[in-house]
Amino acid sequence: MKLNHTFLALLAAGLCSLPPAAFAQSAKDFEEMRNELKALRAELNQLKAQQAQAPAAPAASASAWNDRIEAVELKQKDAVVLGDIPGSFRLPGSETSIRVYGFAEANMVKDFKGTAPGDNFTNLMEQPLGESRQGKSSLTAQTSRFGFETSTPTSIGTFNTKIEADFYAYCGAECNRNRLRLRHAYGEYAGWLIGQTWSTFMDTDNLPETVDFNGPPGATFRRPAQIRYTYNNPDLAKFQFALEEPTDGAKGLNFVARVDKAFDWGNVNARLLSHEQRVDGVSKRGLGVGVGAGYKITGTTTLMAQYTRLDGDGDGAYLVGANYPVLDGGTVRLDRSHGVVIGLSNVFSEKMRGTVSLGAVRSRHRLGDDYVNAYGGEGNHKLYQWHAGMYYLPIKNVELGSELIGGRRTTFDGQKGDMLRLNLQARYLFN
Repeated sequence: MKLNHTFLALLAAGLCSLPPAAFAQSAKDFEEMRNELKALRAELNQLKAQQAQAPAAPAASASAWNDRIEAVELKQKDAVVLGDIPGSFRLPGSETSIRVYGFAEANMVKDFKGTAPGDNFTNLMEQPLGESRQGKSSLTAQTSRFGFETSTPTSIGTFNTKIEADFYAYCGAECNRNRLRLRHAYGEYAGWLIGQTWSTFMDTDNLPETVDFNGPPGATFRRPAQIRYTYNNPDLAKFQFALEEPTDGAKGLNFVARVDKAFDWGNVNARLLSHEQRVDGVSKRGLGVGVGAGYKITGTTTLMAQYTRLDGDGDGAYLVGANYPVLDGGTVRLDRSHGVVIGLSNVFSEKMRGTVSLGAVRSRHRLGDDYVNAYGGEGNHKLYQWHAGMYYLPIKNVELGSELIGGRRTTFDGQKGDMLRLNLQARYLFN
């Protein structure tokens, strides 16, 4: 999608039109102005009553009171109070809290071995095979993003919305990615969510933080359009059910069921997926299962892990690293893969945090079976990728990241491709 200059101009004009007090007024300040206005009006009414009884009283007194009231009214009109969600604000007369957020981000990547095609960030599934040392350096700011959140109170809870975009839309290997891309767009009310956001099958709670934009293989990383219902019983668990956008070409929606339970020491979850895969008009349904857990070792150290087993994946997102479905005569054959991601994170201080993680994917197929015969020996039999990264915050709203990444790709026919790269990042956050 090409950048809409009119949209950006309107956005800039809207943000610039906010009064200087837009993020400085509190709800308490606003209430004090209301009370001051009420008191002034009461005193003015009392003055008018006194003048009615004593007409000789100077009329200039009432004029002075009117000037004071007008000044407070203008101040109240210009005020924008803080909203109900952190970093948000409310316009006068509105109950809706609005939050504008995002960051400008630049990444510099140096590959010490061969560079995979089609992406500036890790792409182990296409890592060059053999002893390739033709790595390249790249510099990009295309992962910068912005977003809007709103929250409106109602009689049975809040109505929430979110819209988020970045500039990393894929348009083919022959062109620059630098195009506006929708990441999230949904509304949420009374347990229902409708729109585009992270898949219900994705375990975001136990996905390690990485400086690399893509992160390790072995987990779900998908943002489909969906209809989701959440039932949360704090004494029991949180249950979620969703119908999600299918893989390209499939006709039936994907179904996800999930249960999460939080504890003082961490969290656990279990997930189930039924999805359709279609190749050249022939379809087959596959299953996916996943479990995840996070454990707080100390107040600053967390161990997290997740496991995913999936039958086939046409867009490589329900299990990053799985091979695509293939058509064998009149039969669709699905890769049966296992994925594991493990991470250990620690907050060293207010200014420094770090994470080490490992992701691995293994296909259950081998040379000679029907799936590999149809797919070919160049399919990925095993993948593993490790990350060792650190973030440093020199001043407020600035993060500097560095990460060393390595990995190996092994195909069904035994060929290997190794990855080794350094990713440096500077990120400037607002709100």
